[in-house]
Amino acid sequence: MAKKNIIICGGGTAGHIYPALSIAEKLKLSAPDFHIIFVGTTRELEKNIMEKHKTDFIPLKIEGLKGKGIKTIKSLFLLPYAFIKSLIILIKKQPVLVIGVGGYSSGPMVLMAAWMKKPTLIMEQNSIPGFTNKALIPWVTKAAVAFRSSLPYFKGKGMYTGNPVRKEFYKLVPKKREDRLSLLIFGGSQGSKFLNQGMTEALPFLLKYRNQLIVFHQTGQQDHSWVKNSYSERGFSQAVVEPYFFNMEEYFQRSDLIICRAGATTIAELIAAKKASLLIPFAQAADNHQYFNAQELEKSGGAEILTEHEFTAEKLVKKILYFLENQEKITQMEKNLSRLEPGDAADKIVGICLELMENNQGRN
Repeated sequence: MAKKNIIICGGGTAGHIYPALSIAEKLKLSAPDFHIIFVGTTRELEKNIMEKHKTDFIPLKIEGLKGKGIKTIKSLFLLPYAFIKSLIILIKKQPVLVIGVGGYSSGPMVLMAAWMKKPTLIMEQNSIPGFTNKALIPWVTKAAVAFRSSLPYFKGKGMYTGNPVRKEFYKLVPKKREDRLSLLIFGGSQGSKFLNQGMTEALPFLLKYRNQLIVFHQTGQQDHSWVKNSYSERGFSQAVVEPYFFNMEEYFQRSDLIICRAGATTIAELIAAKKASLLIPFAQAADNHQYFNAQELEKSGGAEILTEHEFTAEKLVKKILYFLENQEKITQMEKNLSRLEPGDAADKIVGICLELMENNQGRN
């Protein structure tokens, strides 16, 4: 049986990569003749994740344009190469569908595929579309959006699906409340210096409560050494401090409260897993989209927001101690999140993919 190639492009962070892997898994289950090809960035983390999942992966040397300052000049020089390589890949692989999962690396591939009259789908994970997806709206066939509030941006092409996450997050069960509070802290796949510094500055204020706290902290590679040392030096040597948790769903299960950024995939994972969170949106995110993502959870009663502008170590400590002493609040937040669950987003997106391919086949 001849294989039908589908290209999924984008990536750069785990927030783009894992939804792409979820879609790929469901596509392969829907038809055995689909062969999924991933096109992404040259970042080390992306390479490691793709190798771990044994994918057919093609790296594309490209960098973002927005908010890069002087580095924008280098990015502009790389663009012609990215377009040419995208065209070569498309001619060689002849995909029946191209899916852009967001991020600057999806732009050239999706645009060239649209130019070649191939069906295209973009996925918008944030409540406010990113720079690349905004530029692609006039050219793509359809868009799958994670929030209903972003539908107006897509001029009739948008379809509300939710944001796909790994199936393991849907399988998590409510954690039994104990006399201790388990915290999971992370700032995305690359880590967050702001959260790393904030949490380590909070440790001296939490020292007398250390026997009532269990801490799991994903730091990112760059800050791992000094953060781990800070925990040991400040009396929290029992904390689990790692650069990256590949089995993140296990740490979700073991945690009562999650302290994290408000990236789109993180928001989707919190909804799927029904985990209470204290969200600290990244203030420099494009169009402040993390704050608007966080608001979607806060409005449901499933999360609280602490902005960078408001943040102090003392305020973080106050929040942690409040949840330690009022764990029934966590249980209620978990229940509130069930209102937001859109069902299996990956199934909905695959349904759109199959329809696009069928319609295109009818035109050929």
